[in-house]
Amino acid sequence: MKIHIKNGRLIDPKNNIDAKHDVFIAAGKIVGLGNAPDGFVANQIIDASNLVVCPGLIDLSARLREPGFEYKATLESELLAAAAGGVTSLACPPDTDPVLDEPGLVEMLKHRAKLLNLVNIYPLGALTRQLQGKNLTEMFELSEAGCVGFSQADNALTDTQVLWNSLQYAATFDLTVWLRAEDAHLAKNGVAHSGEVAARLGLQGIPACAETIALSTILSLMRETGAKVHICRLSTLQSVAMIKQAKKEGLPISCDIASTHLHLTEHDIGYFDAQCHLRPPLRTERDRDALRAGLLDGTIDAICSDHTPVDDDAKLSPFAESEPGASGLELLLSLTLKWALDNKLALPQALTSITSSPASVLGIDGGSLSLGAQADVCVFDADFVWKVEAKTLLSQGKNTPFMGLELPGKVRWTLLNGQIVYQHH
Repeated sequence: MKIHIKNGRLIDPKNNIDAKHDVFIAAGKIVGLGNAPDGFVANQIIDASNLVVCPGLIDLSARLREPGFEYKATLESELLAAAAGGVTSLACPPDTDPVLDEPGLVEMLKHRAKLLNLVNIYPLGALTRQLQGKNLTEMFELSEAGCVGFSQADNALTDTQVLWNSLQYAATFDLTVWLRAEDAHLAKNGVAHSGEVAARLGLQGIPACAETIALSTILSLMRETGAKVHICRLSTLQSVAMIKQAKKEGLPISCDIASTHLHLTEHDIGYFDAQCHLRPPLRTERDRDALRAGLLDGTIDAICSDHTPVDDDAKLSPFAESEPGASGLELLLSLTLKWALDNKLALPQALTSITSSPASVLGIDGGSLSLGAQADVCVFDADFVWKVEAKTLLSQGKNTPFMGLELPGKVRWTLLNGQIVYQHH
């Protein structure tokens, strides 16, 4: 299939390109920028006038709910949602049922995703068997099967000895461990940020120090073992400062934040809005501002959707009993653009955090539109404003705190490997 994308504003943060360039695609690769290669005849022309053409987005955390939780979402529904959101590559946590702790399960997931051919999937393997935090998995074998990193998802790892062993093992084979910094004892039964809002609503709080204490342990163990670590979903001001210092020190650390935490604070819980029941919890305005600043100065590497579809019933329970998480694949681009508008930030810098930066976190050769690169492309209208409604979301999870709001940015076309996998008329 030969495709010619014409008249678009090409933004490729990795190669510092922001200019009007045509893109020429053949055999799944980018074969020309600006000028067509000799003898190029397109089977299809995409007119991208007044639209932005950028690398397909890369999401560092999207739960696809298969296998095991098909009543919440299916692989097909969520990969369609990803394509509709302009996401062409995503990492999925191992907290499925069964847990991704065996090479066969990883291979099966990758095979099913390949059959659907909508998005590139990069599974995270379980760090410990059954995510129980006791015995390490065969990380090397899992990495051979296609795992890009190892994680406990949201399951606590309370035994520091196990964490220490896992980092030693990972360092030996040059593997990356993905951790959420949260002290299980301090976060126990907590559902909201420990502060005035939780106190007023009578909700059990999770203090900011639950994150910083866990982070300080991880950093100490990194210094001892030399292991590479990616910290998932920072949420506090102090954590940003700690990561900044760790990077200055030269530790091999990277981190991300969820798109929800870029915009919302504890006050958005309002009167027990279960859509704002998230993990980690929404923090204070100072925390949110620190996260935004950390993204701007490069301390925080990437924005992820932390896509967690849950069924309607799970959000209808009282706040403390509701299931945490928000559906976010289709909002990742819009929430990133809204952040850019709020901070008067140029588009190329904003797009870095959802294209080239997450690609380097994953260690994959993606997130750019270089000549010869796989043609994973997102074409979107940056000025188009749309309303978030249940009927506009393809994800089976309609759980989002942004329901009813108007957001900028609509994906018009998504291409995976040179094939159109989504188009919006």
